[in-house]
Amino acid sequence: MLSPKTLQTRGTRALLALLALCGGVLGGCRKAAAPAEDAARGPVYAPTPSAEAKHTVVRFAIHPLHNPSKLMHDYQPLIDYLSANIPGTRFEVEASRDYQEYERKIDRHDPEFLLPNPWQSLEAMKAGYEVIAMAGEPEDFKGLIIVRRDSGIREVADLRGKSLAYPSHTALAACIMPQWFLHTRGLNVNRDITNRYVGSQESAIMNTYLRVTAAGVTWPPPWRAFQSEHPAEAAQLRVMWETESLLNNSVMARKDLPAGLGARVRQLLLELHQKPAGRDILAGIETARFLPATDADYDAVRQFVARFETEVRPVKTPP
Repeated sequence: MLSPKTLQTRGTRALLALLALCGGVLGGCRKAAAPAEDAARGPVYAPTPSAEAKHTVVRFAIHPLHNPSKLMHDYQPLIDYLSANIPGTRFEVEASRDYQEYERKIDRHDPEFLLPNPWQSLEAMKAGYEVIAMAGEPEDFKGLIIVRRDSGIREVADLRGKSLAYPSHTALAACIMPQWFLHTRGLNVNRDITNRYVGSQESAIMNTYLRVTAAGVTWPPPWRAFQSEHPAEAAQLRVMWETESLLNNSVMARKDLPAGLGARVRQLLLELHQKPAGRDILAGIETARFLPATDADYDAVRQFVARFETEVRPVKTPP
């Protein structure tokens, strides 16, 4: 029988021989062991290009036509349409909490594309944006003054001493134009009424329905949407007055964008009403079609605002 010492010596010699053999064919030994090692430690994940690396992200900021949730829901199909038709570019809809937050984004020159109201369009021109289209027929851009059917309000003078709700003091169709309407009919909007700025179109309408204010001010697209989504509440309201029309909201592009991007967006928007899928998108955003427009078309808005500020109040300063 071999002694333990002899067994240990022979085992050591065998191990050394095996190591020597592997040393001569080291590459082969390592390759043979690699699959077992890989299987033991699981799959190896190599870095892959992110979605951001594959696409240029472009923000399309829309002024508060609705509350942020509804606005993003309604405009997402339009944003998807633009992304699908401009390779390498992913558009994102950007909503804002209120008009003032949206206007700060314009001042900071942040979003690549805007859909502002006409007064905001004038401000955006100063910040380095240019008009590439108009969103909707001009005839649809007008202010609506809504009251409860049981309010007893029939004449402009009936509003004296009462409260009116608006989405913002910078909302052109849903504040500035109606205040001009009341001004030209003998009401001093700085003294004769209480003006409440409630943040959104829906809030202005609901303030009237809930009797918080005697009247609410909005414009046609949100009113149509409210009638469709809340028919019972809308049935208790009526449009008491409407203003004359002005130019509709613009679509604007930042002037420092890559050459051709603004032109491509403009083309896609102008063609939208010609396609069945495009008409569905337009119906979802309460817009008949997009029309050609440039900065020069908004000179009429500049003239109106100048007269309003001379006779009523500065647009940026609520009464």
